[in-house]
Amino acid sequence: MPAFTFARPLALAGAALVALASSGAQATDGYFLNGVGPKAKGMAGVAIALPQDALAAANNPASISALGARMDFDVEIFVPDRGAEITGNGAGLNGDYNGNGSNPFVLPEFGYVRPLSDQLTFALTINGNGGMNTDYEASPFAAFGAAGPTGVDLKQVFIVPTLAYEFAPGQSLGVSAIGLVQGFRAEGIQPFSGASADPANFTNRGTDVALGGGFRVGYYGELSDAVSIGAFYQSRVWAGSFNRYAGLFADQGGFDVPASYGAGIALRPTDRLVLAADVKRIEYSGVNAVGNPLSVLFTGVPFGGSDGPGFGWRDVTVFKLGASYQANDSLTLRAGYGRSQNPVPASETLLNVLAPGVVQDHFTLGATWRSQSGFELTGFAMRAPRNDVAGQGSIPLAYGGGEANVHLAETSFGLGIGYAF
Repeated sequence: MPAFTFARPLALAGAALVALASSGAQATDGYFLNGVGPKAKGMAGVAIALPQDALAAANNPASISALGARMDFDVEIFVPDRGAEITGNGAGLNGDYNGNGSNPFVLPEFGYVRPLSDQLTFALTINGNGGMNTDYEASPFAAFGAAGPTGVDLKQVFIVPTLAYEFAPGQSLGVSAIGLVQGFRAEGIQPFSGASADPANFTNRGTDVALGGGFRVGYYGELSDAVSIGAFYQSRVWAGSFNRYAGLFADQGGFDVPASYGAGIALRPTDRLVLAADVKRIEYSGVNAVGNPLSVLFTGVPFGGSDGPGFGWRDVTVFKLGASYQANDSLTLRAGYGRSQNPVPASETLLNVLAPGVVQDHFTLGATWRSQSGFELTGFAMRAPRNDVAGQGSIPLAYGGGEANVHLAETSFGLGIGYAF
């Protein structure tokens, strides 16, 4: 490939990386993305057995064998509505609190696919993750002595090269090396630092950065012209510690990305209609900082300690259904519905005032216009209706008792540009 051919994808990749590094919350299943790629986002994220653009590698690395050379770049505008209500608290925390001090978020992503031979295909994707973002200008913990605004911000950027090998016609295996750059910031949670193993590295320490790595493997198979299937497994992404928050997160600031896996099927009952479905499992409980309950604190293990307290998130299963209809040679229409289990138990809502990743239903629409030269313009939109989780025994008596109730709704829309070489 001539050297100049690399210039455009590398420039777009660099722009996406810079923009993602300054972005926060994402449309989420918990805090995982509910969709990757502009076309998948119009179908509720369905993609494991349905590669449609260069971001397909982020869903199933094997599926890029079904794509020719192409490049995709999209930008999403994301507007979450998050907040909390505290009732029955004997220490003065009662009230309604709005966590929307930071809105909206601009979220880019980038993908590039290039066949290297008849059997081997390469891809590079850059996309974000991280749905833990709140910004309470009026602190829910002011009665405890919290000063200034309160909230957290988790940013995760995945830089992922992928290779897929078509070992038989329509049958492929793929592997991705996952590079992770993540940042975290917390502020306004000073009242809890007295229960930390390292109070000096608990809150208001600015944004800390950690690097990590993992892998993703996948299978993609075209069983016939009308049926394709796929499956993937993503390892836990092992990351360095957030040293500035070594007194907040379990295991001295550890914050790995949980493992996940899933499978999908796509059906083509006519030449114009595609129906597809995915199921995915996310193992939040496998990372102590995310999965350990707050009750660990009252067994004598402080914040930041080995196997210390966390957000209490449980594992979730996610289902996605999508449809695509080719209206004519230039226009394709899409719609989808996704359903995620809520990762936040009712007993764990106190800390999750900071991270209320509780939406469950996602409704999406999308469309692509394609020119005869191979240029594509894709639009997509998503609405996740508000979901409320009412606390049950959520505030320990040591903090005045009562209940913390949390809620989240999400709206997003965006535009993608694609080009098939």
